[in-house]
Amino acid sequence: MTRQRALVYIHLAAVLFGLTGVFGELIQAGAAVITLGRALFAVASLAFFARLQRRSLLGVLTPAQLFVLVISGALLAVHWVTFFISVKVGGIAIATLGFASFPAFITLFEGVLFREKVRAAEWLVLGLVSAGLVLVTPSFDWADQGTVGLAWGLLSGLSFALLALSNRRAASGMDPMQVACWQNAIVSLIVLPFAVDQLPALAAIDWLWIALLGVFCTGLSHYLFVSSLTKLNARSAGLVIALEPVYAIAFAWFLFAQEPSARMLAGAALIVAAIVWSGLRKPTP
Repeated sequence: MTRQRALVYIHLAAVLFGLTGVFGELIQAGAAVITLGRALFAVASLAFFARLQRRSLLGVLTPAQLFVLVISGALLAVHWVTFFISVKVGGIAIATLGFASFPAFITLFEGVLFREKVRAAEWLVLGLVSAGLVLVTPSFDWADQGTVGLAWGLLSGLSFALLALSNRRAASGMDPMQVACWQNAIVSLIVLPFAVDQLPALAAIDWLWIALLGVFCTGLSHYLFVSSLTKLNARSAGLVIALEPVYAIAFAWFLFAQEPSARMLAGAALIVAAIVWSGLRKPTP
């Protein structure tokens, strides 16, 4: 692994993350079914990639680690279900930009819940993201599908922020690929009761889209992301992943003619700029 290859890997991961909403749009099924299929195919692909790297996914876990994995798996299930509802209701761009608010939620939680000192620059990032979301919102009317979609996207970002904090607080020291595999397995168990009745009616083409979503946008993207971190620091990787909304909007525009308005593009620019600037700043000692 060289730095150049790591950069290629992380950019490919960002593109695959951006394709998640595209598959959510293509699959003619409910959010629970999409989430179940994605998680099942992700477990299979992660097991395959772990075998390639000769890494064990079945190592002994302590009761505390298992508890953390159950909680984080539940948060991941909420994150995916709400994201796909957002895609179905508001479109790919709205859903992705709503989810992109998660750094702002992390800043809030660290300052309010965990009593960590939040610097003025971090509050500025929060303000920029909030301003971007105001611009992205089509109208402040709950009868508007775009507004409802953005609300689901924000809930997706909120649950992902809680997931990131739980992983940072309690899953440190665990193999990231092992964590991802266990979390996807737990997601499958959680959403199975809500999706099992709908599986027989799923068309063959939808199974194909779900398989591609689980293998490429989850299993492969996570493998590329983890592999790239052997040569890149987390900040550099985060700056590239911040481009995910850009890729998602471009895919939605090209494939589904979901042309963003000038106001939405301005809001997207503010959100992405805030995330990139946050990554460029020196971390707090």
